[in-house]
Amino acid sequence: MIDDAWRVPLPDSVGDRFDVYVNGVLQQRGVDFGIEGRELRFLKPLAKEGRLGFWRWTSIVLGVAGTYRKNDSVDVVYEYEGRRVVATGLPIIPPGSDTPI
Repeated sequence: MIDDAWRVPLPDSVGDRFDVYVNGVLQQRGVDFGIEGRELRFLKPLAKEGRLGFWRWTSIVLGVAGTYRKNDSVDVVYEYEGRRVVATGLPIIPPGSDTPI
């Protein structure tokens, strides 16, 4: 078990064979991530931008500012009932928490 791991729960329909991408880049099992039970485990920090506040959203809409915060996307590609399926933007759970960010 990796105690300091960033966890990503796998969807129920994912079988034993699947590919993992972070921000569109293919990840290698045993190098970039591990698996424990039904969770992917990453040692490198992952982040979600989270909800934008009213003023931040307003400044983006008005073109005053952009959104340049880190916003990782973990995607899993697998086969289900003979079709290729992509589960995108999976929830990320930081170390020491049970709540996705």
